[in-house]
Formats: sequence, structure tokens, C-alpha cells
Amino acid sequence: MTATAPTVPGGWSRYLRLWLELLGLCRRAYPGRTAGLLAIKLVSSVNVAATALALQATVDAIVHGDVTAAAAAGVAAAVTYALSAYLLTLDFTLMILMVDSVGALDMTRRINDEIVGLDALDHLERTEVLDRITVVQAGGWSLVYGTWTVVDVVAGAIRLGLTLLLLGTVSPWLLLLLVFAALPLWLDRRGQHAVAKAETDTAEAFRLQRHLFNLATEAAGGKEIRVSAAGDAVTELQTGAWDEAVRGRTRARLRAAGYKVVGWVLFTAGFAGGLVMLLDRAARGQGSVGDVVLAITVAVTLRDSIQMTVARVSRTASSAGVVDAYLWLRAYAARARDADADGLPTPAVLREGITLEGVRFTYPGTDRATLDGLNCHLPAGSVVAVVGEYGSGKTSLVKLLCKFYQPDAGTIRVDGVDLARLVTADWHARTSAAFQDFGRFQIRFGQTVGLGDVQRLDDREAVREAIRAADADALVQRLPEGLDTQLGRRFDGVDLSEGQWQKTALARASMRRTPLLLVLDEPTASLDAPSEHAIFERYMARARELSARTGTVTVVVSHRFSTVTDADLILVLHAGRIVESGSHDELLATGGRYAQLYGIQAEAYAAG
Repeated sequence: MTATAPTVPGGWSRYLRLWLELLGLCRRAYPGRTAGLLAIKLVSSVNVAATALALQATVDAIVHGDVTAAAAAGVAAAVTYALSAYLLTLDFTLMILMVDSVGALDMTRRINDEIVGLDALDHLERTEVLDRITVVQAGGWSLVYGTWTVVDVVAGAIRLGLTLLLLGTVSPWLLLLLVFAALPLWLDRRGQHAVAKAETDTAEAFRLQRHLFNLATEAAGGKEIRVSAAGDAVTELQTGAWDEAVRGRTRARLRAAGYKVVGWVLFTAGFAGGLVMLLDRAARGQGSVGDVVLAITVAVTLRDSIQMTVARVSRTASSAGVVDAYLWLRAYAARARDADADGLPTPAVLREGITLEGVRFTYPGTDRATLDGLNCHLPAGSVVAVVGEYGSGKTSLVKLLCKFYQPDAGTIRVDGVDLARLVTADWHARTSAAFQDFGRFQIRFGQTVGLGDVQRLDDREAVREAIRAADADALVQRLPEGLDTQLGRRFDGVDLSEGQWQKTALARASMRRTPLLLVLDEPTASLDAPSEHAIFERYMARARELSARTGTVTVVVSHRFSTVTDADLILVLHAGRIVESGSHDELLATGGRYAQLYGIQAEAYAAG
């Protein structure tokens, strides 16, 4: 079912829930490493205050002539300082290992599951969804890194709080530095919010430039680009899209840099004022020498603490774009799943068939209806051919039958039940299809066929049976390692011709034993005439077998009219409408559009 744009709950609570969820993921994957990393950050957060207090005790002991106390305090100061340096290195190493392991592996898989788990296809043509996918696609690392940066921010806040507490013991006026410390954080947050928004706003341009770059550098598009000498034109288009994306993001980053500069200027002014007050207090003989050393030490480390905290808040804010996109995408996927949760099971056998009533459909982002007012009945057990010129709506009809999209108006009924009410995954599990834009899965040949029924992926006999159904035995015999042959030159494998890839796709569509819907969308467009004839003979026989077994409706889409003459029902589409329907003989006898087109093709083949 089509999922509309979700409303993601606002506020920091959604970020907090996600960060806690990701921390839990780290703990489950690496419990010891997670506990150790949290302990390191906690110890590091109090270590600065411990070092300052040790220095204060050292100086006061020296002033009072207590050598033993001075030595002990000096050793404590040295140990805490050395511990800080060691923990800093250990913290960085463990954190990168954690982020690499969980972010690059676990989270990347989760993100892919959210995207692939969407049963429909309309999201792949919705800009609002594609923009988020562009941001999130390689964002697993950033999500986990951002989570641990939040932990760093909390540790930094503890360190900053202890630092200010020590300053307060010297003079309450020094606590005003907290106000000046907050200004850079707030201004930097504003800047990073602008950067995150710019990344989402320019995602479409960024995606376009990447598509054009791939088009120019991959073999598939490279042939046409070189023959047509279009390389410079494609490069200019890619450069223009890149410039558009970069301009928007650069402006946002410059604005963010300006906010950061203003914040730091304000903090520096406050910091300088505090130092002047501190020196004046020392000159008037107020407090011990140790208090002065403590205040100076803390004031100096305060700058580093503030800088580190600001940097970590900045890193956290910079990942907000990925977090927002991920939460939006997850809500979108959850909405799609919820819409399907109360669905009805798919029937085990078709009794009546599939009925279309007033079906109208328009692709997302367009205004013209691709299908408009379709009314027809596809009887259970029938072979239905769909013919018409290019652009008449044949493939769009197939997509609706497969439940990749929902009609904008009208209803598709399966044995009297609205297809929209059936659980999408169940309907897909009872559908077999070979599409004209078939997939080229560059894995082992047996696997690329077996994917047609993942429950029998490793069933070699089932794979061989599907290969025979697609008349692809000779193809397998020519492969150097048979079913175990690696496909794709980029993986040091065998590259197949267009016709061989199509036979592979047909074999994949033959894996399921009990489909209720079998779709063959231009199944022989890349095959020669003898192969086409053999394929259709085999699939017509298989369609009759499936019809007797489960009442399967077989839908054949073809622009070659000679291949559909044996169909039980032929639908003739023109401009998104069914203009004629009937058997081959009935349509010829009518002398309408089908008869005219059939005659034109027959004359062309005869002349050829």
C-alpha cells in the first residue's frame, strides 16, 4: 500500500530514543568494549578537576613548607595528567573501532533493510523519499558516530560543570563564564541546522550529478556517449548539477562559520574579563597562592573544555541531517507496514480471477494519467495477452497487478477481494514475473536463477527445472563452471549477452511452483525468432499446467502480435484505455485496431 509522507514526532525526545537505541545496539554487539568506553569517558570527565585540585594542594603544601604533602600532591598531579593523555588515546582508538564495526556493518544493514523492506515501488519515484535515501544511504557510520559524540557531550558537560564549580570556589563572579560559554554552543547549533537543511534541499541536485558521473564512467552508457560524442555535454550537465549542490551547501557552511566566529568572539571577551578580575584579586592578596594556581589552571583548561564541548556539539548537530532523514525514512517504512498489518491473506487458489473496475493511475510527479478508466475481467486459469503501441500503458498495468503501485481511482479485485486489502508480501510471494527491464544479478548463475524463489535458492534440481522451462539448458552447458559460474566481468566472471540475461530472468520467473499471477512483460524482446517460438511454446504449456493447479492468471505483455494468438483473452490498450478485448479470432473478425496492427506486423515480417 502506498505510504504517504509521515509526520515524525518533533522535539529532542526522538533523538534521545534513537541514541539510546543505538547505544543498546553497541552494547549487544560489543558489551565489554561498550562498558569500557563509557568508563573511560566518565573517568576522563573528572580527571581535569582532579589534576587542578592536585596542583592546588601541591602549591599550598610548598608554601607551608610541608615537603611530604607537596611531593604526594605533585605525584598525584603527574599521575592524573598522564592518565588524561593515555585515556585520550585509548578513547579515540576504541571509539573508532566501535563506530567502524557497528556503524559500517550493523547500521548499514538496518538502513538497507528499511529501504528494501518497502514492498511497493512508488517510493523510488518520490523526490521526498529519494532525498532522504540519498542522505541516509552511507549514513550508518555517521549515525553511530553521532551517538557516541552525544556521550562525549555529556562527559564534556560533566567536565565543564566540575570546572565551573571549582571556579566558583575562587570567586562566584567567574561563573558568568558559563553564560559566555553557552553562546558559542547556541550559535553553532543554528549554523549546523542551516547546513543540515541545505544538504536535504540540495540532495536532488547531488543525486543528479552522481547519476551523470556514473553515466559517463560506466560501460553501459559509455558506448552511446562515445558514438554520439556527447562526453563534453554530459560533463557540463554533471558540472552544473554539482555546482548547484555545492553552492547551496557552501552558503550554509559559510553562514555556520559566521555564527561560530561570533560565538567565539563573545566567549573570548568574557574569558578575558574573568582573567582581569582574577589578577586583580590576586594583587589585593585575597585567597591562597594555591587558589590562584587552581583558578588559572581551571581557567586555562576551561578554554579547552569549552572548545572540545563545542566541537562535539557541532559534530552531533552535523549528524542531525542524517538522523532526521533516517527517522523520517523509518517512520515512512513503519507507516507502510502498518497499512499492511491488518491485510487479508492471499487465497491459496484463484476461483474467479482478477477484475479491474474503473482503474485510473498516474505516476508520482506527473499530471497525465497513464491508465484511465480500465474495466476488464481476467478469468482464473486464463492466459491474457496485453498488446498496444509503446506508451499505451501495458507495463503500468502489470505494475498495478503486481501491487507495486495503488490505483488513484477504481479497484482491482482478486476473487472479489480488493487487492489493496491483501498483505502485499503475501501477494508478492504468489507472483512470478519476468520484466522487460529485468535484473542482472552478477552472482553465481545458479543463485541468480534461484532468487526467483528464495525458499528454494539452494535446491539445485529446482533451479535446473526452471532453466529447462526457460529453454536455457544450452546456455548453462556453455558456462565454464555450469551453475557455479560467476557472472559479471567486474567480478572476474562471465558476461552474458542481452538475450542470455533475458533467458536467465525467464528462468528466475519459473522458480515458483504455485503462483497465482504469472507476468511475462516483453519476455522475448532480446531473443531471436526461433528462441522466441520455443519460449512461448514452453510458457503456454506451463501456463496451462499452473491453471489446472492453482487457477493462475498468466499475463503476457508483447508488442509482437504473432506471439499472443493462442491467448484466451487479448486486451488492446491505446492511450491508457482498453479499446478492444477478445480472442485473436474475435478481434480479427471485428476488423478494428487489433486487426489493423496485426496486419501491419504480418506484412512487415513477410516483407522481411
